[in-house]
Amino acid sequence: MARFWELDFLRGIAISMMVLFHFLWDLNYFNLINIQLYEGFWGLFQKATALLFLLLVGALIAINKSNGKLETLHDFLKRGVFIFSWGLLLTIISYVLYPKGFIYFGILHLIGVSIILSTPFAGKKTESLIAGFFVILLPLVYKSSFPLVFAAPMPTLDFFPVFPWFGAVLIGIAMGNHFYAQGKRSFELNDFAGKFSNLIQVAGKNSLLIYFTHQLILFPLVFILSYLIA
Repeated sequence: MARFWELDFLRGIAISMMVLFHFLWDLNYFNLINIQLYEGFWGLFQKATALLFLLLVGALIAINKSNGKLETLHDFLKRGVFIFSWGLLLTIISYVLYPKGFIYFGILHLIGVSIILSTPFAGKKTESLIAGFFVILLPLVYKSSFPLVFAAPMPTLDFFPVFPWFGAVLIGIAMGNHFYAQGKRSFELNDFAGKFSNLIQVAGKNSLLIYFTHQLILFPLVFILSYLIA
């Protein structure tokens, strides 16, 4: 299956945004800076990063459905469980390192569940778009019935509940079916050749690896920096 460079590029942008956010979190953790990461600009920045990731997840689900990589329920279950398993690994790691705020349902858990839930919508543009807005708007209309949308049940570093975030995946599916019908780009787009573009695309192609390894590099570096400054 041919890759679409623009999707790798956008995913590279998303993973770069996430690395930046986590770098700021590390600086905050070691008291090298003092900023509100979950409010104001940086709160919106975090949500925009997640939104971009999830829209791309949805688009890729639609493309893989068109190309036969995600065809049967078994295919969706296999892929969803695979991603969810990485989420469980992150749960274990975060519990060991930060038990007071370990990640029990973060972005990877959500993506894994979303892949499975998207089975009946993967090849349907209109239905996925309607369902996406429904999933997003329902908890906003009935706030009392969806308390987990507005506050995690217990402290955590990363929390992305199915409502409303699965809605972003569904909208991404609609976009994928519209712009990449039958697994082919429906518009003309020249490749932005250049070192920067290529580097971002490489990051996009290896986003899962970067997701799991970047803090293994950043956290010790920031710790050493804080020690030297102190």
